[in-house]
Amino acid sequence: MIHPDNVLFQTGSSLPLIPSCEHFAGNEKFIRKAVILQSSTEIKFDVTCDCEDGAPAGEEYQHAIMVGKIMAELGGPNNRLGVRIHDPMHQACNQDIDILMAEAAQNIAYLTIPKPVSYDDTARTVDYIHKAAELNGVSAPPIHILIETQSALSEVFKIASIDGLEGLIFGLLDFVSDHQGAIPATAMRSPGQFTHQLISRAKTEVAAAALRHGLIATHNPCLEIQDRSLAFDDAKTARDTFGFMRMYSIHPSQIESIVNGMKPNEDEIDRATQILLAAQKADWGPISHNNEMHDRASYRYFWNLLQRTHLNGISVNEEAKISFFQ
Repeated sequence: MIHPDNVLFQTGSSLPLIPSCEHFAGNEKFIRKAVILQSSTEIKFDVTCDCEDGAPAGEEYQHAIMVGKIMAELGGPNNRLGVRIHDPMHQACNQDIDILMAEAAQNIAYLTIPKPVSYDDTARTVDYIHKAAELNGVSAPPIHILIETQSALSEVFKIASIDGLEGLIFGLLDFVSDHQGAIPATAMRSPGQFTHQLISRAKTEVAAAALRHGLIATHNPCLEIQDRSLAFDDAKTARDTFGFMRMYSIHPSQIESIVNGMKPNEDEIDRATQILLAAQKADWGPISHNNEMHDRASYRYFWNLLQRTHLNGISVNEEAKISFFQ
């Protein structure tokens, strides 16, 4: 039977297929523990090694060397390790890039640039990454941009158009701080982060810019690490209401909650499976399912849904697994 990848062509840029949870780890102990967890669970998530907030002041060089060596040792196809560098205005930014490209370029699943203040400094840093990769004889990793300032938000659609990007991230805490008290601290957590007008506008803009340019939008973390239901609720609201398809985790206890909050419900997965299996048997011509007509336009939606379900370690039924993922 014909596989959906061979017939369901996208009309625009296909969104990257990457896990829906990105877990942060700032020091060697936490990075190693996160990689062990990543290797031992069926739930799929990325690990981001943090060279920005994870680096002690004055020890940026030593921290970047440590991160580079760990990524060289542990990264690869089976362990997706990304890295966040210092912001473009920080003196350690280019140093981070040089070290990471030299130490572990081929094992970097993605590289995140935090706190750009404009299109120009974003583009300049992306260009530096590409040149550093070329100097080391490797391809540049996919790049994620962390939108944390009002000035970056004002140019977010232009920033999203830069070649080589894979995602945009909304940085809530720094964005609130950037308003110098005009936004209350209650907007740093739910429900305020979804109801305050300036924050909801910012999230909408980041997600819209990402989707317009074929990028994944990543949501800020949930600050609560004890009550797992809050991370689930935040992830579900971010996904269903704002179009974010990925979310930060700041504690291992949040990972499963975020993946579950981001995934479709069981009825949606079952519906997508039934429709796609019927469509495949009809050689991807139109079908009727539960008195609804479906064709390739809707098949693309359901195929994307099923791909992301499988990618994140969520089980699909055996027939779908054999037909689509083996």
